[in-house]
Amino acid sequence: MKLFSFFTQELAVDLGTANTLIIQDDVVVIDEPSIVAVNRFTNEVIAVGNKAMQMHEKTHENIKTIRPLKDGVIADFQAAEALIQGLINLMGDKRRFFTHLKMVICIPSGITEVEKRAVFDSADHVDSKETYLIHEPMAAALGIGLDVEEPVGNMIIDIGGGTTEIAVIALSGIVTDQSIRTAGDEFTMDIIDYMKRKHNILIGERTAEQIKIHVGAAATELENPPEKYAVNGRDLLTGIPKQVFTNHVEAAEALDKSIAKIEEAVLKALEDTPPELASDIYKTGIYLTGGGALLRGLAPRVSAKTKLRVHVAEDPLRAVVRGTGIALKNTDRYSFLIDRRSI
Repeated sequence: MKLFSFFTQELAVDLGTANTLIIQDDVVVIDEPSIVAVNRFTNEVIAVGNKAMQMHEKTHENIKTIRPLKDGVIADFQAAEALIQGLINLMGDKRRFFTHLKMVICIPSGITEVEKRAVFDSADHVDSKETYLIHEPMAAALGIGLDVEEPVGNMIIDIGGGTTEIAVIALSGIVTDQSIRTAGDEFTMDIIDYMKRKHNILIGERTAEQIKIHVGAAATELENPPEKYAVNGRDLLTGIPKQVFTNHVEAAEALDKSIAKIEEAVLKALEDTPPELASDIYKTGIYLTGGGALLRGLAPRVSAKTKLRVHVAEDPLRAVVRGTGIALKNTDRYSFLIDRRSI
């Protein structure tokens, strides 16, 4: 048995719409964008992760970049397999070909049975011998240190790239949840549209992502507002490249409608929460995780809307993968893990 465990390789995978993270032996070994670059004519994979992202929106006719996941689920099966395989290869562990590979993969709570099967099939194609799935809110709760097995209600809001997962968790289960497809990708498109309307400038997804990082905000009034940010793009009137400046006020205006949708989903989840768990949430507050939690002013805005305390997780970008890693070490203990036999 000891010999078998020596040859077992265990990976916790947060297969996200925007980024994929992999934990091995309690260490994040992969943190790369979920994107693949392939040759259009031969379908040969040229690059994955950061190298592929550097090519995104800059390719010629021989190369295309693919984001295999859309709205938190696999949209391109072959590209998803290539992504997972490529990222595992980046780990440089040649022993993988002689090991028993065990994986726990994170999925949105609103995923369908067909979409679950697609994740299992992708894992099978990278030669995983044991595969488990965990819902994102459960992983996020584990990752921020909550005891999900206790008879205490906790509300998690995980704002990822493709979906926002809102769930009330108690007794190792999700009591009520809302999974909406308004999240980081939607924020990016909001910024692109706003820059087009406001400044007559066309920008790409990568530039919009940088705007989100540097001046992204959920409220126009901030205690420590960031400096204005220079944006380069193409003038829609002349077709000539030009530069404009934007700030957190414009970013907040651009994102306002999408954040309002998230607020509505939070209120809906609270309405569906049993009263005893609602009482717990009043005491414990709401926990924000995921990349969207980094938006300036989001926690105070949600707090003002719900009249509840809102806590932003420490290192919210990695909360889900940390929780997936904890689940990986305790697959026998956690009843909420989904394996191929249970679907």
